[in-house]
Amino acid sequence: MFNGHINNVAALKQQYGLNKTANESSIVIEAYRTLRDRGPYPADQVVRDIQGKYTFIVYDSSSKTTFIAVDADGSVPFFWGTDSEGHLVASDDPEIVKTGCGKSFAPFPKGCFFTTSGGLKSYEHPLHQLKAVPRVDSSGDVCGANFKVDEGSRKESSGMPRVGSAANWSSNF
Repeated sequence: MFNGHINNVAALKQQYGLNKTANESSIVIEAYRTLRDRGPYPADQVVRDIQGKYTFIVYDSSSKTTFIAVDADGSVPFFWGTDSEGHLVASDDPEIVKTGCGKSFAPFPKGCFFTTSGGLKSYEHPLHQLKAVPRVDSSGDVCGANFKVDEGSRKESSGMPRVGSAANWSSNF
């Protein structure tokens, strides 16, 4: 599912080697294939390369994996939650998610992506953890969570460590 528009369609078609007739959905599918098959691209970089106002879900039936992303502004409404059996429910219609999930639904966090294998991450701030903040409805009941980038936390870089990066080399001169 793709909802919205991509501003840099031509550049992404060229980057992924797609023909001129490829549409935005084809670009998103090819971005997913790049992550799945051609690694070592970091998922946050692949999503960050897509410029525009969008929400998308890619479900890979062969591997039973899900890849979801929302643009940095959260311009396209999108909601998610879990049902009573622990299954993921996602839609651009809040009533569908609310019906399926009861009070465990929330807006999908802007500037983030979700993968079945890696969970929820920010592509805007890939080295920072996401923090769940309880979401309270108008009656004062807790109903799901909103996720915010925790500026005070940093994840360990999963990339190749730089030699001597832990030391302050400038103090030696």
